[in-house]
Amino acid sequence: MTVNDIFDYLNSLYPVNTACDFDNPGILVGDKHAEVKRSVISLDCTDSAIDKAVKNKCQLIITHHPVIFEPLKKVLSDSPVYRLIKNGISVISMHTNLDIGENGVNDTLCDVLELNNTEKYIADDGFPLNTGFLPYQMAPEQLAGYIKKKLGGRIKYSSGNEKINRVLVCSGSGGSYFTELIRSGCDALITADVKHNVFIDAARLGKSVFDAGHFETEDVVINRLNNILSSRFNGITFFTDHTSEIKYE
Repeated sequence: MTVNDIFDYLNSLYPVNTACDFDNPGILVGDKHAEVKRSVISLDCTDSAIDKAVKNKCQLIITHHPVIFEPLKKVLSDSPVYRLIKNGISVISMHTNLDIGENGVNDTLCDVLELNNTEKYIADDGFPLNTGFLPYQMAPEQLAGYIKKKLGGRIKYSSGNEKINRVLVCSGSGGSYFTELIRSGCDALITADVKHNVFIDAARLGKSVFDAGHFETEDVVINRLNNILSSRFNGITFFTDHTSEIKYE
């Protein structure tokens, strides 16, 4: 199997033409015709992911966040792209197309949180979010503890005036979708990268907003991707890397 064979399969599940206009998914580094026997799957193309790929003699890294997002002006010896080329490692990145796809990042986050009756909710900007019902009604502080138990990391939240049943979910950076929380009629927003003023506005309006961490709300998809790809390409050994560059005290 080649890099392109794996890309074609991923593209059939999560078409790159469904990605946001600003995005850069696809085969971003390497030779699309290169044979693949071993691969690493990780959220980001970090030094940890590259180290694991080199150690295990992998020919490919599959990431969620694009290893090249903005135009590169130089490629130096300590950069990820240089290390990848030097070691003959290709990279496939599946970003916002993986966020919104069936069994993609947002769907997987809902599954990990054990939400019921999940549905797609289209935001004003056209981006599909998810709605769903909690396993049982929770007060805001209960839900914060529940999310932490399911995802790890740290939870920042505003405490609304009501108990929570139905939630709006956006994996990764979804703090700007607070207005969609009001429009959707959901009781709370679960996302990441929430700005300070959003918490202030939410508290003023009696709404609950939960910032569960960008890494934590997206890394959940890595094991699912591993299962999907291992089932399809049983001649390839897939490794996962769950290393976060964010540290907590």
